[in-house]
Amino acid sequence: MSLRTLVKLYKVSKGGEKIRNAWALVREAAKYSHNEPYWDFLRETFDVRAEEIKDAMYSLEESGELKIKRSVDGKRLYVSTLKDIKENPVRLNRWLRLTLKK
Repeated sequence: MSLRTLVKLYKVSKGGEKIRNAWALVREAAKYSHNEPYWDFLRETFDVRAEEIKDAMYSLEESGELKIKRSVDGKRLYVSTLKDIKENPVRLNRWLRLTLKK
């Protein structure tokens, strides 16, 4: 499924379905995380704005599903988080299950 379609599904969904669609969107976006400059690549190739991906990641963080990396000054590092999801999908999923049980 294309990123544009996943963004539309994420926007119209609610509840648990919204979390599933957010994960699908974030995982698909993570596939392209090594293309630089990342946000320009998504906009030009898939017509997806940075705010749409960031909103999905933020909603996952609010629900406790995802931990967005932060810099020393507290800013969110969205692309670094996406790169980590791409490089370590199994490890990250296991880590999330462990933190959710606490």
